[in-house]
Amino acid sequence: MSEVFVLVQFADGKVSSTTLELVTYGARAGSVTALVLATPGTGAALASQLTTGPITKVVIVESADFSTFGVSATADVLGQMVLSQNPSALLISSSAFGKEVAGCVAVITDSGIITDAVDLASDLQATQIVFGGSTTVHSRVSHGCSIITLRPNSVTPELSPSTPSVEISQIVVNESAKLAQTLSIEPAVKGGRPDLTAANAIVSGGRGTGGDFSPVEEFADVLGAAVGASRAATDAGWYPHSLQVGQTGKTVSPQLYVACGISGAIQHRAGMQTSKTIVVINKDPEAPIFDIADFGVVGDLFAVLPQASQGVRARKSS
Repeated sequence: MSEVFVLVQFADGKVSSTTLELVTYGARAGSVTALVLATPGTGAALASQLTTGPITKVVIVESADFSTFGVSATADVLGQMVLSQNPSALLISSSAFGKEVAGCVAVITDSGIITDAVDLASDLQATQIVFGGSTTVHSRVSHGCSIITLRPNSVTPELSPSTPSVEISQIVVNESAKLAQTLSIEPAVKGGRPDLTAANAIVSGGRGTGGDFSPVEEFADVLGAAVGASRAATDAGWYPHSLQVGQTGKTVSPQLYVACGISGAIQHRAGMQTSKTIVVINKDPEAPIFDIADFGVVGDLFAVLPQASQGVRARKSS
């Protein structure tokens, strides 16, 4: 059976849900080896969390260089492991960091790369949604290791218990990967809501809010959802650009996406149309976003959302 490498990601010291999704994809194509790249003294504790999902083996590499030299150090070690072990694939999450690492590993190993895949078959054929969401592409890497980044929330992770073997690797970062040093890192200030790209539910507001996102935020908080915004709303200064959903913002694929006062321009749909369930609230019955909606409400969001919030609260308390 072929071997598939998965780069493990951690959030606040815990295994991310995205990692479990990558493991689920990897198991379709072969035996999964989870790669834990950690700072000295932390690898064993992080690896001990990998007891869920079809993981066959865990390999730990510890180095202070991962925090000091960031992407280049991570890519260097991954490149060495790919060249020495010759796995059939390396799967990485489609974050900004993940895609940068994947590109560097592809260069180091002279391999092909596919980014932003939304599905992966057992023969490593990847599915992508391209050209603003208008086209579905099926592709496969034809040279070297298949290096593939996959969007979060694109598959339901397999949560069966596992007892993988654990191996400690003595690979060291090459000097050539230490040419640019990270001097300081300032974490983004986080609110109480889920991260937009990893959230299971998102409530987004657009031009129809008129700049008042309070009913959107209230409904999101009742659902335990993240809040997003259309480009029109962020360009108007109503909401931070970091929370823009669309082709020029974040690409999301939650279980539930609620679009409030958003007309559905192609660039917005490109960033959210792979959501599992799409609910639209809009006063205009001819709004293009209704074309991709699973459920739609023709109405004023300022009238609909407070009632929806009240209904959810009542359901929760019953």
